[in-house]
Amino acid sequence: MTEDDVVDKELLTIGAFASRARLSAKALRLYDRLRLLTPAYVDEVSGYRYYRAEQAERARLVALLRQLDMPLARIADVVEAPGSDAAALLAAYWDGAEARFASQRALADYLRGRLSGRSSEMYGKFVVETAEVPERVVLTETRHVLAPELPVWIPGSLGRLEEGAKQAGGVTGPSFVVYYAEVSMESDGPAEACVPVADEGAARAWAEQQGRATGVKVRVEPPRRLAYVRIAKAQVAHPQILAAFEAVEAWIAEQGLSYDGPCREVYFADWDAAGPEDAVCDVAFPVR
Repeated sequence: MTEDDVVDKELLTIGAFASRARLSAKALRLYDRLRLLTPAYVDEVSGYRYYRAEQAERARLVALLRQLDMPLARIADVVEAPGSDAAALLAAYWDGAEARFASQRALADYLRGRLSGRSSEMYGKFVVETAEVPERVVLTETRHVLAPELPVWIPGSLGRLEEGAKQAGGVTGPSFVVYYAEVSMESDGPAEACVPVADEGAARAWAEQQGRATGVKVRVEPPRRLAYVRIAKAQVAHPQILAAFEAVEAWIAEQGLSYDGPCREVYFADWDAAGPEDAVCDVAFPVR
């Protein structure tokens, strides 16, 4: 096929099509490489790309989706889906984006407080208390996990361990999660989910049945003195919970105490039944 034949068939050069679609030729080449918008014809000799006029609608759709910061891989799913399915995919993406924006807005508010020197005001709303916790046998599961994964991993892991506790005399106290290193958007801990149990022997037998691949273990948690603040369900979300941790750290420094182990979250209430303002968790540090 010659270039004249292409023109006769009313195909548009990449320049003409870019003008009609209100996109750059560079963007069209990128869309072609990613198979988001394939030219109607590519000259084998010159490598020139040609498009049909009706492809402009798809090109504009791709460009508009990019303005929503949608990843190109997800754009490919949307433009290939039929109308109602494409709309559902877009709605699901935007719901996730709005949740992310809300979290980022909360983080920005938190950071403004820190940067403006209002840390003492943020910490003042928390009441730090101490408690003596006796030695306990705990079923545990340790995982390297990022902060966005915690809302899924924590209840899933504690749920699995609580099922195991039924085979070991039952749960004898609040479940808790220990953070051995920072868990954030970029740092993955590890974190350890722990459920206190009554029967150490039965717990070890159950853990052995699960196999090493599950990561389930049994250990003895030594007696601890905990400094903690009690927070509501709404405050467990990141970054609100960061202020609670920092409030305890500030109190420890003021009291001249030393850390006696890694920080933890102690869950003592029914999460599903609790409302946003109900107390569900203690943010704690072992101290001496």
